[in-house]
Amino acid sequence: MKNIITIVIRLTVSCLLAATVMGICFIFTSGAKKHNEHVQEQRVMYELLGFKAGAEIPSSMALHEVYRYVVTAGGKQTIAYVVPQGGGKEGSLFVSINLDGTMAAQKELPLSEAQALDAKARLAAVTAAAEPGATIIFADQTIVVTKDGKRIAYILGGKFQGFKTFVNVMLAVDPAFTILGLDVLEHEEDPGLGAEIDQDYFKNQFKGKPFEALKNIDVLKAPIPDDYLKALNGKVGEEDVQKLREQYKDKAVYALTGATISTRAVADGVKGIVTKFAYRINVLDKILKEQQLTVSF
Repeated sequence: MKNIITIVIRLTVSCLLAATVMGICFIFTSGAKKHNEHVQEQRVMYELLGFKAGAEIPSSMALHEVYRYVVTAGGKQTIAYVVPQGGGKEGSLFVSINLDGTMAAQKELPLSEAQALDAKARLAAVTAAAEPGATIIFADQTIVVTKDGKRIAYILGGKFQGFKTFVNVMLAVDPAFTILGLDVLEHEEDPGLGAEIDQDYFKNQFKGKPFEALKNIDVLKAPIPDDYLKALNGKVGEEDVQKLREQYKDKAVYALTGATISTRAVADGVKGIVTKFAYRINVLDKILKEQQLTVSF
């Protein structure tokens, strides 16, 4: 019995020591991990906007975060946004919109763009601005890209069901919602089949697709024409790439060999992300204009 107790004590101490070491390692590495993730995210964003690694970013270009929440209070649901103020003001605006697209409420928040990056600080500000006892759920965030104070693009993120699990993407669209670029951040599709969704020849099929074509996008089970495939892989000059992109911009996406389901999942997923965003940003813009609210974008 004495030996058993000794063994239990030693195992317990060993487990505590191991947990302590793991905890210390996590504390010291989590910050670096978050930093690396942020750097990687920034790199993808700028590449989607056309700035490859090492390219100089114009000093007049700025990225503005817009956060969306679903707020429920008294049996009523509204969509609330946290947007950075313009006109030289440092704070943010809390803009709440009814589901019919009309204004519900708006308040100024003592929250700068930098402070709004902190999810806890942002949630505290939204909680203070919403009705007492409201249920607040974070929905998503969008980045509005400006240059010389004018909108030039939106950066959107989203997840949707693939053939196996969820596919996580990031894309950029211009103010008319034409796709500027698409990147697949995470997926678990089958290697050699659905996993090809992260290859340039597939992702670049979406680049240049106008909003009207995207709303009716289809998938074509046929080999990609050789000249178009070379353009998608960047094996021809930029002038030829632009010509072929123009030629195919209104056409269906060519399916990956043996992975039509994965292809259709990405096509439908991207369509859903962009069309829903277009509706939401148009409603938000309408409210901002009606209420004469000045924002940084």
